[in-house]
Order: sequence, then C-alpha cells, then structure tokens
Amino acid sequence: MDAANLVMKSSLFSKSPCPLFSSKLIPRAPPSVFTLPSTFRPLVKCIQASFPPNPDSKKPSNNSTFTCSAVTSFPSQQSQPHAPSDAKLQLLISEFQSLVEPMDRVKRLLHYSTLLPPMDASFKTPENRVPGCTTQVWLNVSFDEAENRMKFLADSDSEITKGFCACLVSLLDGATPDEVLALKTEDLNALNVAGLNGKGSASRANTWHNVLVSMQKRTRALVAEREGRPRGELFPSLVITADGIQPQGSYAEAQARFLFPDESRVQKLANLLKEKKIGVVAHFYMDPEVQGVLTAAQKLWPHIHISDSLVMADKAVSMAKAGCEYISVLGVDFMSENVRAILDLAGFPEVGVYRMSDERIGCSLADAAASPAYLDYLKTASTSSPSLHVVYINTSLETKAYSHELVPTITCTSSNVVQTILQAFAEVPDLEVLYGPDTYMGSNIAELFTQMSTMTDEEISAIHPLHNRISIKSLLPRLHYFQDGTCIVHHLFGHEVVEKINEMYGDAFLTAHFEVPGEMFSLAMEAKKRGMGVVGSTSNILDFIKERVEESLNRNVDEHLQFVLGTESGMITAIVAAVGKLLGSADSSSGGAKVSVEIVFPVSSESVTRTSTGSPLDQNKVNIIPGVASGEGCSLHGGCASCPYMKMNSLSSLLKVCQSLPHGKAELSAYEAGRFSLRTPKGKQIADVGCEPVLHMRHFQATKRLPEQLINQILQPRDNGRSSSA
Repeated sequence: MDAANLVMKSSLFSKSPCPLFSSKLIPRAPPSVFTLPSTFRPLVKCIQASFPPNPDSKKPSNNSTFTCSAVTSFPSQQSQPHAPSDAKLQLLISEFQSLVEPMDRVKRLLHYSTLLPPMDASFKTPENRVPGCTTQVWLNVSFDEAENRMKFLADSDSEITKGFCACLVSLLDGATPDEVLALKTEDLNALNVAGLNGKGSASRANTWHNVLVSMQKRTRALVAEREGRPRGELFPSLVITADGIQPQGSYAEAQARFLFPDESRVQKLANLLKEKKIGVVAHFYMDPEVQGVLTAAQKLWPHIHISDSLVMADKAVSMAKAGCEYISVLGVDFMSENVRAILDLAGFPEVGVYRMSDERIGCSLADAAASPAYLDYLKTASTSSPSLHVVYINTSLETKAYSHELVPTITCTSSNVVQTILQAFAEVPDLEVLYGPDTYMGSNIAELFTQMSTMTDEEISAIHPLHNRISIKSLLPRLHYFQDGTCIVHHLFGHEVVEKINEMYGDAFLTAHFEVPGEMFSLAMEAKKRGMGVVGSTSNILDFIKERVEESLNRNVDEHLQFVLGTESGMITAIVAAVGKLLGSADSSSGGAKVSVEIVFPVSSESVTRTSTGSPLDQNKVNIIPGVASGEGCSLHGGCASCPYMKMNSLSSLLKVCQSLPHGKAELSAYEAGRFSLRTPKGKQIADVGCEPVLHMRHFQATKRLPEQLINQILQPRDNGRSSSA
C-alpha cells in the first residue's frame, strides 16, 4: 500500500485537499499536544504547515487546503499495511478543530461528500437505511474473511450528511471488527461538528453517532455469522402498518388478539356505563384485553380515559362535573385512593369510587414507601435543615401524609421529577433533597446530575435556566435517595436484557421508563443524546413514538421504525391506537410512502417459556413468550414487563361492578374506595395532609415554581411543625 493509502483509501481520497483521519482511541488531549506514533508525525507536520498559528486571531490562515505531498514519506505497504484507526481519528479531530469557522467545516464536509464512492442503487433499500437521521442515509456492510477486515459503503441524499459518511467510512473501512467495535459514540464528540451553528446542529452531531451504531450492529451480526454463533433469539414484537398489525411471537400474538375486541362485548359495556352514569379511569399498564374493550367503547361512551396515574384523578373530576355518578378505577389501590381524595377536595363527595377487586391490589413501590425502613430513612434525614422530601406519586395517601409531617413533602411524577428537584435546589440555598421510594429512579437522577456537571453552562441552561456547572456540582452531595425500593416490572430490565438490546437492537429507537435499572437507563440516555431515545414517564414514551412516526410520515419515504419498549407491556394498546391512527390518516390522504412501526418487547430468559417445536412461529424464528406456559403474560415473579397487580383489574370485575350499581352497593363494599378516617400522629385527617403534597405539585406544574406555602414549611424551625395542616 502506498503512503497516501495509509491515511485513506486512494479510491476515496485521491484528490486534494487530503483529509487526515485516524481510528482506535488513544487518550485524548488538546489537538496541539496529543502524541502519535513517530510514523504519523509527518501528517501532523502537514496540519501545522497548512494552519500556521496566528496569535492575533482565532481564524486560521487562508491556506486552508491540505495537499497530499506531505505524506509521501510514509512507510511502504510492507512496513505498515494498515493505518491504525485510533491515529486516523486523532488526525481527523485535529483537522476539524483547526477549522474554527463553521462555514469552513461545512465546506470541508461538502468536499468529502464528492469523494465518497458511489453506492449502487440496489443497496438503497429500507433495510439498509440508518435509523434516526433526518435525511436518508444508506449503509452496506460486508466482511473480508481473508483479511479479517470490514468493508463499508454509505450514501445519503444530503451532501453534508454524505460528508459525515465519507469521514466514517475512511475511519473504519478496512478496519478489523475489534477496531470497529472499540470506537465509542462519545469519542466522536471531540470532532465538534455540532459546533456548526444553526437549527440542524444537533441532528448533524447525531449523524456521526447513528451511522457508527449501525456500522457496529451489522459488524456484530457478520462476525457472529462467520463464527457460526447464533445471534440469539429475537424479542417478541408487533409491527404496525396502515393495513393493520403483524405479531411476531406468541406473546405478541396474545397482545394483538385483544386489540380488536368482540363488538357485542364493547356494546354491552358501553350501554352499562351510559345507563348507570359510570365513568372509567384506567392506567396504561392495564391488561390488554381490558384496554382493547375500553378503547373501542370510548367511541360509544366518552367518559372513559386511559393514561398514567397523574391524570386519572383529574379526569375523574371532569367526569363528575359532566354528570357521572360513579367512577370505576382500573389500577392499583393507591390510584383509587387518590381519585377518592381528589374528588372530595373538588366538592364531589357523593360520587362513588370503586376498585376492581375485593382483595388488596398492591404495588411494590407503594409497599416500599409504607415500610418502617422508609420512615426511618426520612427521620434520619429530617435532622438536616433545610430539607425537602420529593416523593413519587406512586405511593399511598398515608405515606404522603406521614412523610409530610416528618419532612416538607412534594409529590412528583417520572416526567417532572428532574425539574422539581432542580427548581427546589435553585429556590432554597443549602437545601437537602430526599427522593423516594424508587431506588432506580433515584440512582438515575443522581447519574443524570453527575453527567450534567460535565456539560457546558449553555447545555445545562437548556435543561434548567437557573443552573450552571457550579450549581450542579454543589448540589450533588445534597441529593439523597432511598436504597430499598423497586418496581417489580422495571426491575426486569437488567443486565441480560441490556446486553441483547446492545447486540441486536443497537440502532433501534430506545424507550425507557425513569424507573428502570441503571444499565438500561444509561443505554437509553446514550440513545437520547443522539436523538434515538427517550427516558421519562409513560406519557413521555407515547409522545416520543408519535413524534418519530410523524417525522417519518413528513419525510414521505418508505421507512421501518423500530422501538424497544422499556416499560410495562400494557402500553402497547395505547401505542397501537395512536400509531395506527397516524398511519391510517397518512395512507388515506396520499398514495405516498409506506411507513411501518415495530414495537419490541424486551424479555429476560428467566421468565420465558418455549413454544412447541411445531409452532407456526418457527418461520419467524421467534419462539419465546413471556411468563407462564399459557402465554397469557406473567407469573407473580415476573420477567416479562407485565405487572401482576394490574392484571387483577379484569373485564369481568368491571362488568360486575357496573351491573351491581346502584342497588347492589352492599355487596360491593369491599370494592369501594373508602375515605380515610384515620389521623396522622399530629391528629390531622390523613386525606387532608396526604393531598397537600399533591397540591404542591399542581402549583409547581402551573407556575414552574415551588409554592410559597411549601417554601415556608421548609424554612420553619423544627419545633414549630412541618406541615401547615398540622
């Protein structure tokens, strides 16, 4: 190989200017001081000659063109057959950092785009599309077995994106699989291409990352194929198109069956609800069979609502105002308690609230917060002042009440917890914040703030305008979280699931609830940084999926979008309904491109059941189902992202409650969400004190500031009491 080929393939970079790339990663230092092997120093001289330092100006000299004459002293092919990838990357970083003006970088990328080898039209298929890029990007990957090296071809319908692709191809084309897999997305941050100012700067930075992730995913697949190793079994999934849904796997088939319920059952339920004036509020995690019937019945009776726990009580109040005399709550017990208390506060004590079981419908998080260990955690922390307890809304009213009398308390949801904590730290100097009970969420919040401490002030301000690097670093030791509370569903997204997602779904869109373990959180955060993921509440997840689908439809090109569902599988009903509506509307309004959406259900091996050998699923190579052998869903010990407590809300229970009202109230006594007659240690009604942290959150949501009443509670001397209700 001649000297120029040590830097990049002659077919790609045979013209001037000569790009300077490298590849596998040596520890980074500023461009002017990083160290390279002696064989690469002529290239550094090339850079220095082309960009002589100018102490009086930040702009480079007019000589912004590289020539290839400086590399003729490189060793011959015999002495250096392949330039190491890390050296290529360091030289590429140096080159781009030498171009101070954004327009110079744009020009350089545009030049590189002209040098990218053409891609045959046969490779430009939906299967070869790189997900997450705002423009169309195609990637073809092959493996040279003789030399154990990867071969890459790429193309894009955007010239700037094509320039990005040219840089990445020059780095990794001809690299070993290990070199390809060693490159990290964060290593590309030093290229600072996001410094190209303007509306599209974030998407330009994402291009580096998304193309690299696709390169690595396909490299793993080819290496596994070459070594005769199975890539592992696919997760179950549902593919949604304008024409309907296609389940992949037994579990997906079971989910899909419930999306199109029997019309007579739907009509029967709607008639009952209308006749008895019953409103229904249900959680996203409800059993798919129940959700399917409820979703269909919404067209016949408007007082049915499916959402996350925060909105359920608000909708119940709206239903009461519209004339509903009863509210059926399909969720766990703290949700029905919350609906009862909020209705009372809103002036509707006569409206009955009913659960769906005569047994306790528990929640592992709510149970953790009701434990003696949690109160001990608060008592110990309450010795510090000023202090604030930020409690997850998925807890009982008793927990909220007892907590609020120990430490001033505000509730939060997974979608507003970060903003709540940051606002509290901004408003109260030297504040100690205690979060609970979800250990994973607490750990994830701490990790997020740690990451923020390394961001620029501008990046931090975009998250919260009252903070900067100094303030974020100072609050880290004053953030505390409970160490022994987990959701039994989100606990399942652990190491094994994360490994398979990394290997087989690395270029998919990744969604994750804030309650997942740290490994899944980190994976989702990495995806979020490159525009390929979301971390938050169930509503955040649904909104993210809808936004990506709308973007795809607006591009009007054939596209397959794949989403890993990092939360309870009951979300699928709402997702199918929302995505199906978007795809159907687009299909009916134009004869344009076809978009399909695949929802993947991550499953851990400890809780799956094999299908029979003769299963018709063999053709799809998906022969696992979550949970028990019947394929219905989960055992109590779980592993299939399906909450066993939520499944206690059956359709038969809902029909029983509806049929028994109003004359059979006596036999429904165990189903009724009663009012709290107990009092707190300070003698106040639990419902009164327990609702106050919720009202504090409502104020924060409306004003983006903590209520003055809560600030006063935080700053009150200890012996004067902590709650204004006390």
